[in-house]
Amino acid sequence: MDTSTQIPYLTRLNSLTRDMQFPPDFVWGAATSAYQIEGAWNEDGKGLSIWDTFSHHPGAIRDNQTGDIACDHYHRWQEDISLMKSIGLKAYRFSVAWPRIFPQGTGKLNPQGLDFYQRLVDGLLSADIEPFITLYHWDLPQSLQDQGGWPNRDTAKAFVQYADQVSRVLGDRVKYWITFNEPFIVAWLGYLIGEHAPGHKDRDEMLRAAHHLLLAHGWSVPILRQNAPHAQVGITLDFYPVTPASSHFADRYAAWLQDGYRNRWLLDPLVARGYPPEVIQFFNYPMDFIQPGDLEVIATPIDFMGMNYYSRQIIRARDRENEDFTPIPLPPPSGSEITEMGWEVYPQGLFEWLTRLTYEYRFPAIYVTENGAAYPDNPDDCRIEDTQRIHYLREHFAQAWRALQVGVPLKGYFVWSLMDNFEWSHGYTKRFGLIYVDFKTQERRMKRSAHWYRQVIASGKLD
Repeated sequence: MDTSTQIPYLTRLNSLTRDMQFPPDFVWGAATSAYQIEGAWNEDGKGLSIWDTFSHHPGAIRDNQTGDIACDHYHRWQEDISLMKSIGLKAYRFSVAWPRIFPQGTGKLNPQGLDFYQRLVDGLLSADIEPFITLYHWDLPQSLQDQGGWPNRDTAKAFVQYADQVSRVLGDRVKYWITFNEPFIVAWLGYLIGEHAPGHKDRDEMLRAAHHLLLAHGWSVPILRQNAPHAQVGITLDFYPVTPASSHFADRYAAWLQDGYRNRWLLDPLVARGYPPEVIQFFNYPMDFIQPGDLEVIATPIDFMGMNYYSRQIIRARDRENEDFTPIPLPPPSGSEITEMGWEVYPQGLFEWLTRLTYEYRFPAIYVTENGAAYPDNPDDCRIEDTQRIHYLREHFAQAWRALQVGVPLKGYFVWSLMDNFEWSHGYTKRFGLIYVDFKTQERRMKRSAHWYRQVIASGKLD
């Protein structure tokens, strides 16, 4: 539901453009992840990750592409920081590759891996760019997957050792820590659907993985605070507004179940509400992996919620007449604007979730940690006039401004992505970047959206 239909004042805000002034301390940034940009997959003592293994399986990735080189950021990080500074970024969200730090997941530390991130952090700070570290963006050490991966509770314990070591070294310089990026995707696409590494298709593994990801988060929060006493600690989830296909009770209940499965399954435990009982009952989920004290650990208070937002879901019940409420996703409405990923452009959903996180869940601070769109950029255009991306970002920034006007404690916004990169199962066929990357030559070129974003950052306004 679009909240603006209920509040006339907010409807009027839709028509405002020139007066959309963001606070002077608003954090404008861009985001990446290690496997998607670093390359250097087997250099300087780095161990294998599940994505190194998965991407080398024939047919796993479009055109059999891999992240072996990606954007070669491992060797070109200084050039990339210069580009960030050219855009005027106030912050940069990136992830640490766990197998660079512990090649086997635990045990012997790889000092060369830590040295790389120390150089990167120091380079960012020298450029007056605030580092936001994500400790886990999907690249589990393969050795831990060989022992069961996230469905194995011991993997959560191994993550705590990893988080402890990284924060001991970088905690004196890094003020913002994100434990996990999109744990739902890790569990769902990795262990149930099989589209992402490690490519499994097992419901029980999915449920166990999701729980252990949350448990690892909860165990790590006090460790991060101990090692970086002045830091802010949070987690990033991906959120989708769920719209019922009709006003029929069956569709509305199916949408509620989908919201519980897709959004509240990981969100509610973080605020001490436990797993949604209606979802457990409807899908008959076994929850025997929960041990005494787990839910209390998971609900350890955090300083901010990281929100990734891209689109919405439209849901109908499988069989209205026979009361089969199984949620069935529908395609976007006819005439909708669609990105190259096939996702409906639905900017008002950003406002819906920002207000929901504030007034239903009471998080003290929120960052949009990812938002962006893939469009078919034309490399023959010397400036790469990606006007669709500018329009997309502008409409979403406007919804963020709307949220600020009604009291949402939104502190910053990270565009996905800083540069074109390895887009997981899509390989290099989907471009989200503000910066165009020629993956054959590694040439970087700022798109028109990067120049537009520079103006937004400098002025704090959208015109």
